[in-house]
Amino acid sequence: MTSTAFASDRPLAPAQPGTGVVVIARLMALCCIGFAVVNVVFETTDRFADGPYAEYASAIAVMNWLVVGLKAVGAAVALLSVVERPKVLSPALLGVLLWGAFAMLGVYAVGSVAQAVGMVSGLAGTADQIDIAGVGYVLFFLVLAIGYGALTISYSRRFGLRKGVAVLGVLGAPVVLGVILLAIPTLLAAFGLMPTP
Repeated sequence: MTSTAFASDRPLAPAQPGTGVVVIARLMALCCIGFAVVNVVFETTDRFADGPYAEYASAIAVMNWLVVGLKAVGAAVALLSVVERPKVLSPALLGVLLWGAFAMLGVYAVGSVAQAVGMVSGLAGTADQIDIAGVGYVLFFLVLAIGYGALTISYSRRFGLRKGVAVLGVLGAPVVLGVILLAIPTLLAAFGLMPTP
């Protein structure tokens, strides 16, 4: 009787992820690695050494290697989300990383869509600035956000994660975006690696 009184609805051993979730995890990891390869190619070919961004080349190099690292972490997190019981990270920490990745990609994708809407409506720029590459870029991030959302929800359910894990991950996402998009460029400018505006 005592054991049932304190019984939890959380499973003692998490269920195995479904085949669809495993496929999504592999696709998300492949997208992250493929996208990281683009940054590596940029750096190995000195793409920004000449042309309109030449004065930003050093700063772009720092940002490129930073995002290569983040994309590698994103690939690892996606793959670890479908491991039966990851030995590298606790379920709660991996849950925070998954919720953070999902929220960060979601915020970035929604922000990109809002920017596009602003351009189309004439509030910020013009519709002429939107091209097929830009649309593809935004769609790519929307797909990533949806994919990580599926992984996050599946993982959270399988491990019975508490809401605090989701809150911590979601609140951490804007902080990470702020560091990447605002704090690091400010530091790079302070160190003279890019011109100040």
